[in-house]
Amino acid sequence: MNEQLDRAAMNYPILQFFKCGHLPANLQKVSQPFAELAIILARAPRNAETSAGLRHLVEAKDCAVRAALAR
Repeated sequence: MNEQLDRAAMNYPILQFFKCGHLPANLQKVSQPFAELAIILARAPRNAETSAGLRHLVEAKDCAVRAALAR
């Protein structure tokens, strides 16, 4: 997964924020589906909508991880 993100990050640096190997296992389970979607989205034509989609997706991933941490 990280290798795919590294390759795609050449076109979209925001993809670096989808890496989840450093997270504890329970948070990786939350974060990884977002990384998979980001890789798919990064294959779309490169334009403003793709960039906006990736930006919103990383925001959604951050919210999901915070939700998993909430008490």
